Amino acid sequence: MTRHSGGPLVAMLLACLTLVMSVATVSAQITLSTGLSGDEEVPGPGDKNGKGWVTLMIEQDGTICYEGKVQAIGRELTGAHIHIGASGVAGDVVVDLDPFGADITGNKATHCVTTTPQVAAAILANPSSYYVNVHTTAYLGGAIRGQLGD
Repeated sequence: MTRHSGGPLVAMLLACLTLVMSVATVSAQITLSTGLSGDEEVPGPGDKNGKGWVTLMIEQDGTICYEGKVQAIGRELTGAHIHIGASGVAGDVVVDLDPFGADITGNKATHCVTTTPQVAAAILANPSSYYVNVHTTAYLGGAIRGQLGD
């Protein structure tokens, strides 16, 4: 009677298990985009001529990289943030997008910032409860805004 040790089968099963476990631990990246306009700013008024867009790449570990473009809001930028707040509602800042640290080419900015995994998870779980806005000296409350998840 011949006995098989099962060595090759066990090795293959272990390799498959290792692959499945490594795929399960890879951080998922979600991309969210929104247009920005002065008409969306709440309580307003926002800059009626201002417009733009932003794309956020959000990692579960809290890394948020963005690319965005703004137009017709002047050069006196004072900040850009992700706020918590449904459409039509003003809310608190949850992530400072640090536009002063961004790489700027013309009127397009790219940059990565870090928040907590909990904040990233909350944005990913319910993006329509968050918005991005850009502030200027003329519009300290916000020049342009765009709701995520729309």
